Amino acid sequence: MSGYPRQLEILIKELTKLPGVGEKSAQRLAFHILDKDEDQVDALAQSMVNAKRQLKHCSVCGNLTDSDPCAICSDPGRRKDQICVVETPRDLMAMERIREYKGTYHVLYGVISPMDGIGPEDINLKSLIKRLQGQDVEEVIIATNPTIQGEATAMYISKLLNPAGIKVSRIAHGIPVGSDLEFADEVTLLKSFEGRRTI
Repeated sequence: MSGYPRQLEILIKELTKLPGVGEKSAQRLAFHILDKDEDQVDALAQSMVNAKRQLKHCSVCGNLTDSDPCAICSDPGRRKDQICVVETPRDLMAMERIREYKGTYHVLYGVISPMDGIGPEDINLKSLIKRLQGQDVEEVIIATNPTIQGEATAMYISKLLNPAGIKVSRIAHGIPVGSDLEFADEVTLLKSFEGRRTI
């Protein structure tokens, strides 16, 4: 990046740390930011700082929220007897886009991956078990991504919950194997959700 002023180099370097942003994209973003009014740049910077400082994890489901419990968990219109287990808050938002699911969620913040040294104790499973002991849940819908790790996590949860007599289902595989929920369109998600099966 020779030829750029030092502060611009620092900005570009920081932007390349964002997922999916290579050096060329970072350069475009940096110049875009520099073209904006100072008030707009301040607003962008402040919104990032505020999000980082003010968002927290819901004490019930683990979703990102600015109030605890989150809006979904505190919604009296939601079915408390149905919990959809997802990997990330992005996956939760993807499921919400279909506007058909009326239950609650549980965010794992990862999947079991022995190759990466991630076991059941490294994801948000303990709080799910605690939730299931504290309320009458009829069905747990597992909506982990259709990857090897997602499937392994789904099978682990199923084996963990089946002895308790809780129905455990898995969303159908209308979603291509190897892709993530957050990138699926609403129709594919809806079909996957409607075609879920007990495991």
